[in-house]
Amino acid sequence: MRMTAARNRLSPTVPLGPGSRVAIIAGSGMLPHSVAEALCAMGHRPLVVAIEGEAQFERAPERYDLWSIKLEHVGTLLLKLKRQGVTHLVMAGGVKRRPPIRSLRMTPGVLLFLPKLLWAYARGDDDLLSTLIRYVESHGIHVVGAHEVAPELLAPNQVLTKAKPTAADEKDISAALEAARAIGRLDIGQAAIAIGGRAIALEGIEGTDGLLARTIELRSHGRLAGKTRGVLVKCAKPGQETRADLPAIGPQTVRDAHAAGLAGIAVEAGRSFILETGETIRLADELGLFIIGYEKGREK
Repeated sequence: MRMTAARNRLSPTVPLGPGSRVAIIAGSGMLPHSVAEALCAMGHRPLVVAIEGEAQFERAPERYDLWSIKLEHVGTLLLKLKRQGVTHLVMAGGVKRRPPIRSLRMTPGVLLFLPKLLWAYARGDDDLLSTLIRYVESHGIHVVGAHEVAPELLAPNQVLTKAKPTAADEKDISAALEAARAIGRLDIGQAAIAIGGRAIALEGIEGTDGLLARTIELRSHGRLAGKTRGVLVKCAKPGQETRADLPAIGPQTVRDAHAAGLAGIAVEAGRSFILETGETIRLADELGLFIIGYEKGREK
């Protein structure tokens, strides 16, 4: 059965009692807004910590508290959150910039933890996020995944649109999934594009937007000229810390996939977000693309 534009709100999978105080460290994109909306709907008043240059939040004092912080000052945040009585923390949204270590402001406690952070920093995003989560939780603040607060944003295991993948599209999904898992094991990216049954582009530090932009350019390449359709696949990295940086798509992903001449988008069910769900599905239907959630165990 095709998913309709409207989705029922699911119950959060993390217990948040009346005395819980939830902070959101907000990066770019719509995910932090969706988390804030979910918390407000549950009767909570979250503290939104918006990273300057990344998050875009307007003040709404009747709904949430809003702080703005430079990325370089995040190392001073933990003590401030403790003083505010924060019990739970959600990290949501993208952060494109990695400031130099020498530019960071830190408390003495963070300085003592710095060797572990530097080691994780050098090993990649997933190790860094996992290390940061362990540090935060060692100070009595429970880190919660955005999917635990707003599970209705997770992709279900089904076709969500009027359009459905063809047999050729299924081959593209399998080829792109194999490639996405390979780069995920190397902590490089979470997405790949396959056209004509083989992977032709892999996600790098430029993100999915850059991946799709490259695909538009590749369409004029001799080996791809005349090739039609193709699929974008996104999946969580093997062994990924799911409380941060799960894959996500939204309306802009659909627009860019259409501009790249792709037939559709496949995302890992239960481990990927579909942001602005109703609009994303409506736009895909309008442009004739399919969106499908697939099970984690799918293999080529």
